[in-house]
Amino acid sequence: MAHLILTRHGESQFNAKSLWTGTWDVPLTHKGRGEAKQMAALIKDTPPKVAFTSLLSRAKDTLAIILDTNHWTHVPVHSDAALNERDYGELTGMNKWAVEERFGEKQFQRWRRGWDDPVPDGETLKQVYRRAVPYYDANILPELKHDHNVLVTAHGNTLRALIKHLDELDSNQVQQLEMPFGEVLIYTFDKHGKVLAKERRKLDIDRPPA
Repeated sequence: MAHLILTRHGESQFNAKSLWTGTWDVPLTHKGRGEAKQMAALIKDTPPKVAFTSLLSRAKDTLAIILDTNHWTHVPVHSDAALNERDYGELTGMNKWAVEERFGEKQFQRWRRGWDDPVPDGETLKQVYRRAVPYYDANILPELKHDHNVLVTAHGNTLRALIKHLDELDSNQVQQLEMPFGEVLIYTFDKHGKVLAKERRKLDIDRPPA
């Protein structure tokens, strides 16, 4: 059996201010670096053979902290834009709650959690799915079929896209799906790449979903 470990990056400077971040390369806060160390403790019993992350520093640095904290210094790391956060277009850098107040709760939720609801000059979750899942099938799933534990450190919407695929959710169900900060998902696979089990581990942190 092999394990797929899904982790979301720690708090970034934009997260701390409730700003839409998207593909902007915003660094971790001191708190975010601490959260990465806590996530390392949550998964220290499941050492990976290989790790994957995005090209954005908040995810890459979270992964580096996890690997360093657990002394997993020889784990190869693959970074790819396919695992980048959703592009929020014109909403990038705007305060989320100011957007909700300006455009109303219904439109805000469609932009924030919708499946095929485009933001101006940005991506839909459906488009994120169309880049993240093929990358998973081509690069991550083969590792799992070879009985290798895999660690993925990415972003809220990239992980939502992967979870939709792994949990076989429909376009309505995924709108209710959250990947909160400080939460780790561990999937167990058989040698054929079939999901056998799913485990959820959580940090004790006080932060709203973003």
